[in-house]
Amino acid sequence: MDKKTLHRIGIFIYNDAEVLDFSGPFEVFCTAKRLIDNKLLPMEVLLIAESTETVVARGSFHVTPHFSIHDHPPLTTLIVAGGLHAEVMHNRKVQGWLQQQSKIVENCASVCTGAFLLAAAGIVDKHTVTTHWEDLQDLQQQYPQLQVLEGKRWVEAQTDRPRIVTSGGISAGIDMSLYLLSLIADSALAIKTATQMEFDWRTND
Repeated sequence: MDKKTLHRIGIFIYNDAEVLDFSGPFEVFCTAKRLIDNKLLPMEVLLIAESTETVVARGSFHVTPHFSIHDHPPLTTLIVAGGLHAEVMHNRKVQGWLQQQSKIVENCASVCTGAFLLAAAGIVDKHTVTTHWEDLQDLQQQYPQLQVLEGKRWVEAQTDRPRIVTSGGISAGIDMSLYLLSLIADSALAIKTATQMEFDWRTND
């Protein structure tokens, strides 16, 4: 990726989204942005929801999105949060938006049960994916064409564009986001960001 191009990371949230699923990746990229010269690697991190109304995440955590799916600026990376996903994964407007974005972005990722939204939108089909350990069986049963792996912090599917990366549950989204950061920038910035966050970056070994 061209490091002088603006990299805009959009994180999709919805009611009953898991808080760390979106706040973890948000913290990774915002911390990285503080650590670098924005002229060398300009980054912007946005929270996006179906509308700009307040989103009530799990635990009654209230969040105001920066943009809706109808008015956000162009993204280079899309991250879909997990949570109580049963309703939003069947939302036709959200499905259409995800499908549209998957044809534009360079990276399309999910945290935890966000993988169900990617599968429902047809973005992952016969791909290698992962999700929260409690939901591995459900994901495999609902989408038998997927290759669902267990015991992985994140999984990168073998695709050209977009790059598709799915992570395990909750805190694994931070590991995945650091991996994405290493691709957008380099591993040195990813390590520096993890150190600044005092986070023990776990690999898939």
